Formats: sequence, C-alpha cells, structure tokens
Amino acid sequence: MKIAIVGIGYVGLSMACLLAQKNEVVAMDVVKGKVDMINNKKSPIRDKEIEDFLENKKLNLKATLDYRETFEEAKYVVICTPTDYDEETNYFDTSSVESIIEKIIELKIDTTIVIKSTIPVGYVDFIRKKYGINNVFFSPEFLREGKALYDNLYPSRIIIGEKSEKAIEFAKVLQDGAIKKEIEVKYMNSKEAEAVKLFANTYLALRVSYFNELDTYAELKGLNTKDIIEGVCLDPRIGMHYNNPSFGYGGYCLPKDTKQLLSNFENVPQNIVRAIVNANETRKIHIANMIIKKKPKVVGIYRLTMKAESDNFRFSAIKGVIRELKKYDVKILIYEPNLKKEVFEGCLAIQDFDEFSKKADIIIANRYEDRLVKVKEKVYTRDLYNRDD
Repeated sequence: MKIAIVGIGYVGLSMACLLAQKNEVVAMDVVKGKVDMINNKKSPIRDKEIEDFLENKKLNLKATLDYRETFEEAKYVVICTPTDYDEETNYFDTSSVESIIEKIIELKIDTTIVIKSTIPVGYVDFIRKKYGINNVFFSPEFLREGKALYDNLYPSRIIIGEKSEKAIEFAKVLQDGAIKKEIEVKYMNSKEAEAVKLFANTYLALRVSYFNELDTYAELKGLNTKDIIEGVCLDPRIGMHYNNPSFGYGGYCLPKDTKQLLSNFENVPQNIVRAIVNANETRKIHIANMIIKKKPKVVGIYRLTMKAESDNFRFSAIKGVIRELKKYDVKILIYEPNLKKEVFEGCLAIQDFDEFSKKADIIIANRYEDRLVKVKEKVYTRDLYNRDD
C-alpha cells in the first residue's frame, strides 16, 4: 500500500525507513535540503540505522515538497510534525498537525490519518469535533534520539489509540517492518493513548531526576555517588538501568511532555508531576553553583548535545546550565563541532578542541568522551558510566 509520512525528523524518517521496506512510502517536508538528501540516499539526521537503511537497503521511498503528490492514493497519512510546548498557553503548539489535516480536507483526500506527533490528552476528540471527521487516531512513538529506527525495528510495544479494523491493519504494517517478532500491541481509546505517551515520558523524567538528586546529595555530603547508586539499583525492582547522573533531562520529548502533562493535571490533585518539572531546574542551578564555587574565570562547555552520538541540542540540559552561569562574572566558551557559527547565545564558540581546552579554566561535560582524558584534570562531569543513559 502507499503510506504518506509528513515531517522528516527522527520520528518521521525512522517511520519512513521502517515502512518503505514493504510499502510505497512518500515522505514530505517543507525543508528542501532534507528532501534532496533523502532522495540522494543520505540522512539529514544522525542515526546509524537510518543512515545504513538509506544507503544500503532496498527501500520504496521518495521524498517530496508537494502535498498532493504525498497524499494522493495514500491509505494512511502519518503526521510526524513537531509540536513544541508553548510556555504562554501551557499547551503544545499543535498548529503543524492541524495545518496538515486541513490540507488533507482541502484536497479531498480519502485516507486514514495517524498522528505520531505528541499531543495533549483529548486532542484527537477535539480534532474530530472541530473538523467533523472520524478518520483520525493517535499512535504514540517511544523512540530514543539517535536510535529512532532501531527502536522501530525492535519496539518495546505498539500502542494504537483506536479499536477498529484500520487500527489493527496499521499495527500489522508496523509489525511487518520490525525485526522483533513478539511485539506487545495494545489497542485503546484516543485519550488513553495520549495519556500513555505523556505518563511514560514523565516517568522517565522522574527516574532521571531521582538519580540526579541522589547525586546532588552525595556530592554535597562528600559521599561516593556510584556506590550508592549501585547499592540501590541491585534491587531487581529498581534495576541497573537509566541511572547515570547528568545535568538534567532534555532532548525532544521529556522537557515538553512533562510540562504538558502538568498542564493536563489542572484541577486534579497532584504533587509528583510538578516536582519532576521543578527538579530539572533545581539540578541545573546546582550544577552551575558547583562550577562557580571553583572560581573559574573561563568556563568551557564541552558539547551542547545531550548524547555523544547526537547532533541535536535544541532542548539540551547544558543550555539551562549556561543560562545559570551567565548570572555570574565568568566568560563562557563552547566547543561543539555541529555548531556552524562563532557565537552561540552570546558565548564564543571555538571549533578547535586544543585551543578550547587551553583557554578554559574548567571544562564541563554532560557526557564524558575519550578525547577529554588528556585534559581530565580540568573536567567537571557527573557522568559515572560513560554512557548516554
């Protein structure tokens, strides 16, 4: 069948590669550079599996800028456009999703719309009522940045926000593209599926915040963080995973999803969700305070990215630390190979690592990398395990 994908980010491109193994896939984006790269079998994002699939796999995949070419005769239109959290309205900005739905209606396309973009609880019901349509449901994604296609090939579960033949068929299409064979599939109503996405990511943010606060306690009390974490995590109910301290949770999903869930809790008693949101800011303030206590004149920021293999730093925790450091009388230098400009948010960016490391009195790194070994006496990090989570 023909399947249309709208939005060529981590979610959209990984979905396109997955489905193009056994279906005709047309992927659309408004950025010509992305479209051209995909048609030339090059990935516009860093993801090992996506890069391999585009270059080496036989995929029935075409990218385009044209709406009609994308939508016509597509059995499913999968919307993967970004829905950033809007601090002023306390809700996701879902205008990108609605613009696609309006275009489908305008072009009179007979299709089923699957929303993969993260949305508030109750959004699908709102869309059905607003546009007078029933051919739309939500199916959340659970992807790691830099591992998006891998997580589609080996999914932890498939959640479909509808109980219908079309929903069952779409789940089968996802299963057919996966390498993993025994995949748990759950069908539910749209509101429950929307809630699953927000609660899952907020739980992950809770776990990050928990081990970060454990680390803050240990650091200020002069205790060995690693010993405490491993003693705690040897309990099989807790487990030795997702326990590596950091400067805070970040990335595409966790910051905005936690805030969205908090806004959905309006008029509902709660303490934990607000604490998770607040804890992330508290952690960044603590990290900045620990740096300032060392009385540096020049602070070097090693990488803006959240993860070692990532090229995204739009919502990285280190940016919050930089914001706090700017309140003090210190000069801030940035080393980030993916940065194409000499100044980032008022801070000088240096592309030469040796020059960067010589000029910095202290180098702070959310994640430790091998090249930092030769300047380890300058490095401040809370990374215990030299891994991304």
